[in-house]
Amino acid sequence: MTHSINKNIYAHLANAFPEEIFETLVQTENIKIERIISKGQSSEDDFWYDQDQSEWVLLLKGQARLEFEDKMIDLKAGDYVNIDAHKKHRVEWTTPEEETVWLAIFY
Repeated sequence: MTHSINKNIYAHLANAFPEEIFETLVQTENIKIERIISKGQSSEDDFWYDQDQSEWVLLLKGQARLEFEDKMIDLKAGDYVNIDAHKKHRVEWTTPEEETVWLAIFY
């Protein structure tokens, strides 16, 4: 029997941090749910994510810009995008004035 533990997605947001924070909230054999916190971070210039799993990502707070090989997508709180497996993408920009909180579901 598992016990539910109440937690808050906005808890423990850091004021300043040099790198993005990746926190796995739930993981099974087929799915991973992750909270990502950014504050001005972006992908390195020549870096592209090329993931084996598809990723559904919801921007909960802040703003961000994702770059794909063929387009850019601007995101604000409430926006979400589904990224197919092996669809190359990178984080072009996140707002430096406030935390950007992402909820990512890998499946």
